[in-house]
Amino acid sequence: QVQLVESGGGLVQAGGSLRLSCTASRILFNLVGFDWYRQAHGKQRELVASISSGGSTNYADSVKGRFTISRDNAKRTVYLEMNTLKPEDTAVYYCKVGNLEIWGQGTLVTVSS
Repeated sequence: QVQLVESGGGLVQAGGSLRLSCTASRILFNLVGFDWYRQAHGKQRELVASISSGGSTNYADSVKGRFTISRDNAKRTVYLEMNTLKPEDTAVYYCKVGNLEIWGQGTLVTVSS
């Protein structure tokens, strides 16, 4: 079965940076898009960024200009580069196959003020 494994979360001070990774297995990686979602405590899960199979990207307004989604097809990995982090970015971040209900286990990002 398809497997998504996220990594890269952690504790960072406000203004800092982190890079999340999502490595996929058992899927035709080059042919699918991917999303990064996040869910803060007590809040609904929200879409943060998307990347298509061709590399087109979209971002939530709250992260535009600060986050960058990218993909390395050779490494079967999708990245989320997060800069100028804010306390409100604190959440569990999940990777998802774009048009399928296939999710990773999540990685926690905590931004301290």
